[in-house]
Amino acid sequence: MDDPSETRDSSPPMRTGAVDWPSFGASCGIILFVCVPLAVFPQTGGSLLERVYGLITAEFGFAYLVAGCLAVAMLSWLAFGRYGHVLLGTDDASPEFSTYSWSAMVFCAAIGASLLAWAPIEWAYYFDTPPFGAEPRSDQATAWASTYPLFHWGPTAWSFYCLPTIAIAYPYYTKQLTCLRFSTSCHYFLGGHAETRRGRVIDWLFMIALLGGAGASLGFSTPLIAACISQLTGVENQFGLDVFVVGLCVALFGSSVWFGLEKGIKRLSNINVLLALALLLGMLVVGPTVFLFKTSLNSVGLIVSQFFRMNSWTDPFTDSGFVESWTVFYWAWCIAYGPFVGLFVTRISRGRTIRQVVIGMIGWGSLGSAVFLMIMGNYSLHLELTNALNVSGLLASDGAPTTIVAVLDTMPLRSVVIAVFCLVAIIFTATTYDSASYILAATATRRLPAGADPPRWHRLFWAIALTLLPLTLMFVGGLRVMQTAVLVASLPILVVGVYMAIALVKQLEADASV
Repeated sequence: MDDPSETRDSSPPMRTGAVDWPSFGASCGIILFVCVPLAVFPQTGGSLLERVYGLITAEFGFAYLVAGCLAVAMLSWLAFGRYGHVLLGTDDASPEFSTYSWSAMVFCAAIGASLLAWAPIEWAYYFDTPPFGAEPRSDQATAWASTYPLFHWGPTAWSFYCLPTIAIAYPYYTKQLTCLRFSTSCHYFLGGHAETRRGRVIDWLFMIALLGGAGASLGFSTPLIAACISQLTGVENQFGLDVFVVGLCVALFGSSVWFGLEKGIKRLSNINVLLALALLLGMLVVGPTVFLFKTSLNSVGLIVSQFFRMNSWTDPFTDSGFVESWTVFYWAWCIAYGPFVGLFVTRISRGRTIRQVVIGMIGWGSLGSAVFLMIMGNYSLHLELTNALNVSGLLASDGAPTTIVAVLDTMPLRSVVIAVFCLVAIIFTATTYDSASYILAATATRRLPAGADPPRWHRLFWAIALTLLPLTLMFVGGLRVMQTAVLVASLPILVVGVYMAIALVKQLEADASV
C-alpha cells in the first residue's frame, strides 16, 4: 500500500502570500460568534461558561491527565530513540537563528506575561487548599505550595507545546510543504492535499483554540499591567484603563508583527529575556537569598521524587476539586496553546534535529519558568511566612493584580521595580501576540513555503482582531470565565492530538523504511 503522505497536492499553483478566504472568514466568524453574545448577555454568558466548566472537568478531566503522561513518554522516545537525529529540513539545512535567539523566541511566545501574572501568587491558592489531603497552612502544605507551580509550568506543560512542534515541523520540512497550518501535523492521513474538508476542520478547530487560549492569556495579563500603571501614575484602575493597556500592547506587537521575525519578534524577545533576568537577579539579591535557595532546592527534590504521582493523581477518594481546578486547567491551557506554539516554533526551527527541539523546548522552557517561580513565588511566600505582608488574605479580598503590586511594593526602589516589571509584562504580552497574529495570518494564507512570511497587512489585521475576545472575557469577568474559555477551546484539540501523534509515528516509520 502506498504511503498516503506521498500523494501530492493536485491543485493549481498559487501566488505566495495569497489569502485563504475560507479560513480568513471562518476565523472572523468565530470571533464575532463568541464575542457578540458574551458582550450583549454577560451574566448569562458567565453562568453558562461556569456550568460548561463543571461538566467538562467532571466528565473529561482524567483524559487531560492521561494525555500529559502520554505526551511526556512519546517525546522521551522521540528524543532519545532512533529518530532523535532526524533533521528538520534538507540535509544541508542550518539553523536560521542562534540558540539564544531561538530559545528566547520560544520562551516568549509560549509563556508571555501569564507567568508574571501567576508566579508571585500561585502558591497562595495551594497554601490554603493543598493537594494530597495536606492540612491547610501546615508545613506540608507550604512545601506543596512551593512545588506545584514548578510542576504546572514544567516538563509536562512544555510537552504539550513540543509534541505539535515536531508533528508539524517534520512533514513541513521533509515533504517541503507550501502550507504552514495545524493540519500539516496530520499530513500522513490527509493524502498530501493542502485543502481538504478534514484539513479545514482541523485548522478551524485550531483557530478556536488559539483565540480561546490567547484571549485567556491576555485576560490574565492586562489587569496586572493596568494595576502597575495605576500604582505608578495614580490613575484609577477601571475597565477603561484595561482598554488602554490592550491598545498599548496592540501598538507594540502590531509594530513588531509589521517588521517581521528578524527585526521585530526576534529583537523584542532578546531584549525582554535580558530585562526579565535583570529583574529576577535584583529580587534574588535584595530578597531573602538563603530562603529562596533552600526552598527552591527542596521543591526541586520534591517534584523529582513525586513527578509520576503528580502526573497521575486523579484525587478519586477525597474529591477535593484540586485536580480539576488547577492541573486540568493548566493542561487544557497548554493543549489550547500547543498548536500555536508548534506552528511558531516550526517556523524558526529549520535546521535543528528532533532531539535538539525536544531538549531545547522542554529543558530550557521548564528551567526558565522555574527561575521565575523560584524567585518571585518564594519571595512572596517569605513575606507571608514572616508576616511582612498578608499575601493570601490580600489575594482573597482584593484580587491578583493588587496583590502582586503589593508584593513588588515591599522591595527597595519599589517604583523602579514596578516600572521594570510592568515593562517586562507589556513586552511579554507583545511577544506572545505578535507570534499568535503571525501564525493566524500564516494559517489563513494559501501558499507559504519554508522561509516565506504572510503579508504585513494580514499580520497586522490579526494583531488587532486578537484583542476582541480578551476584552470581552474581561468585561464578563472572573478567573473561572478565563479558565472555562481555555477548557472549552482545548477539548477538540485534545481529540485531534491523538490523530496527530499517530500520523507523526506513521510518517516517521514510513520514511525510515524507504
